[in-house]
Amino acid sequence: MDLHDDARGQQEELERLRRELHREPEVGLDLPRTQEKVLDALHGLGLDITTGDATTSVTAVLRGTGPRRDAAEPKTVLLRADMDALPVAEATGLDFASRNGAMHACGHDLHTTSLVGAARLLSSHRDRLDGDVVLMFQPGEEGYDGASVMIDEGVLDSAGRRADAAYALHVFSATLPSGRLASRPGPILSASNRLRVVVRGAGGHGSMPHRAKDPVTAAADMVGALQTMVTRRFDIFDPVVLSVGVLRAGTARNVIPDHAEFEATVRCFSAEAIARLDEMINETLDGVARAHGVAVDVRFEREYPVTVNNADEAEFAADVVREAIGEEHYTELPTPVAGSEDFSRVLDEVPGAFLGLGATMPGLDPAEAPNNHSPYATFDPATLSRAATVYAELAMRRLDRFTEGAPR
Repeated sequence: MDLHDDARGQQEELERLRRELHREPEVGLDLPRTQEKVLDALHGLGLDITTGDATTSVTAVLRGTGPRRDAAEPKTVLLRADMDALPVAEATGLDFASRNGAMHACGHDLHTTSLVGAARLLSSHRDRLDGDVVLMFQPGEEGYDGASVMIDEGVLDSAGRRADAAYALHVFSATLPSGRLASRPGPILSASNRLRVVVRGAGGHGSMPHRAKDPVTAAADMVGALQTMVTRRFDIFDPVVLSVGVLRAGTARNVIPDHAEFEATVRCFSAEAIARLDEMINETLDGVARAHGVAVDVRFEREYPVTVNNADEAEFAADVVREAIGEEHYTELPTPVAGSEDFSRVLDEVPGAFLGLGATMPGLDPAEAPNNHSPYATFDPATLSRAATVYAELAMRRLDRFTEGAPR
């Protein structure tokens, strides 16, 4: 049995579905057209399908009928694909480009299509499945914490018991050559936190700053002080990345405003670093505020935790790629990546692994190609059959290993 050959036989149909999803992207937790397309694509596969109440999620349970299924309590593997797009106006010039102001600039249309492909592969080989597979089609990964919504609605227990292993794939339009998979044991993606700061001073004329309390110079010092804080108060081998993306103040060049504000994203790679960040940030900003004679309001909001691959599951996933696709198609990442993912919520509950898949378009240099989230990001559709194969192989081989040694 060669699932990859079967998947390649689906390539044309998978490309057609991917184009349909790409033309009509939807943002956030409410993706009615996307949900409809997924349900249509899964029709007739003999799956137990439920849809979300708080979001337009799709959960499909595939019941295996393998000879060792009932040798012990059946096991369950969960496969996740996110479905939502970004509020980015597409500039790729593709003949199937979005025209509605949103864009699948992070490749979630490929994830969704690939998991549909895996569902078809697994359905046609359910007599080899010694357990069940949960297919988790998730809205709201891009900042809406859709994974938490689906977990609250019971996706991890949708087969009738808690999932025993969980996997997700993510395509990249740059960095990795097309078809190359990459992962690592332990932390693979950073935690994400949001920092909002308002500096309150006293406005005045720009020619007489001594008669005012300037929140702008205080805010500028705070931005610099935070950069010093992350390099001097945190271990270089357990780093923190803090980037200010919003800085607002004033209405005229000769007016000192009453207040200034800025927002930052804060990334880190351990629970210990997260625990210290709130204290360190407040201490740093309070000190700068006192030095300037202004007040400061600080809001530090935790978003997603660190995405941590179970070491055994990461090695298992690597072995699956090497055996099913080829040794040369797997790379172990030397360090984590500073992006964040709400699949971290799943991996906090279930042992599993998150893998990256290169989808750089042919003819483009992975080091120079437009990256995920760019309005120019394009993804190699040839990766669809490969991703479908990896999803299916992960489920089939993990269930096989769970029942290893049981009588057929």
